[in-house]
Amino acid sequence: MNLYQRDLICTQDWEVEELEAVLDLAAKMKRDRFSPQWTSILQHKTFLMFFYNPSVRTRQSFECAATELGGHAQFLEPKAMRLKTATTAGETVEDAAQVMSRYAHGLGIRILEDKVPYYGAGEELIREYAQWCSIPVISKAHDKYHPCQGLADAMGWAEWFGKGPGYPANPMVLRGKKLLVTWGHGALARSWSSVQEALLIGSRFGMDVSLAHPEGYDLDPQVVQWTQENCAANGQTFTETTDVRAGYESAHVVYSRHWMSPQAYRDGEFHKQEEIDKALKYPQWICDAEKMALTDNAIFTHPMPVDRGHEVTDEVASGPRSCIYDVAENRLHVQKAIMALTMAEA
Repeated sequence: MNLYQRDLICTQDWEVEELEAVLDLAAKMKRDRFSPQWTSILQHKTFLMFFYNPSVRTRQSFECAATELGGHAQFLEPKAMRLKTATTAGETVEDAAQVMSRYAHGLGIRILEDKVPYYGAGEELIREYAQWCSIPVISKAHDKYHPCQGLADAMGWAEWFGKGPGYPANPMVLRGKKLLVTWGHGALARSWSSVQEALLIGSRFGMDVSLAHPEGYDLDPQVVQWTQENCAANGQTFTETTDVRAGYESAHVVYSRHWMSPQAYRDGEFHKQEEIDKALKYPQWICDAEKMALTDNAIFTHPMPVDRGHEVTDEVASGPRSCIYDVAENRLHVQKAIMALTMAEA
């Protein structure tokens, strides 16, 4: 299998075998992190990191990944570039993408809720860059999907239900396990990217999937349809509920995270404060020990940053069945694998 020059914008775009190849290489890189086998894969190569939105884990993990592969990660911000927008003159995506392709060997873009005028605009921008780039384009999170996070999630869950960190992250151990993706009340007005990617990656690897949220917090109908189809193709089930407790029953993985409502965008603006005010009216939608007791000794997962006291209690987030730090660590190894497979010639 050859993934050289492949874009990664959503895991649904890749075959399951290709996703498994990423997880297999990531596990090897994690086990022998500084082996000479890996440390010169991207020697003299640059990965451009285009950040419309700031991040803690994303920038750190990609910079570390490039360094550990012998390459270089270059930080870019749109405010430091003369780019054309809907209201200002400047360089087009076509021109910027083609020039970037002459300099570097890969481009990552992060663009989330408050930097787009409507849902889907972030993905449109990334796919436009992919259209004009002759180097692989990797989503580092956009308003629809977060493929690197989804793969890190799957790796972490597979480690917990498999032999542990460092061993091959065989996603087959997830087959038949129940994943609960549940809305959590919070004050951050988050995009749908991480939770939608969790639905897709879990269903691709044969998990039963349950989606729980209050009325009025539906996710993208296309993502829900894909999740249903993925589950059906694997002989598994998909359920959706507005009951705050029902989804926890018999769950093996609990993913509690806030996400915005479909009404977050109006008149080309993201109404963040309205979303926060509305979400804080649902304090019962918090992952706590009482709800976790309904599960089948489930692990708690979250892409971070965690809105503690809203999405989940400290008792659960810092408890013995929390895998949040394992998943965060796996961002580094998954991204090393993605960069090696897409940016280095075989």
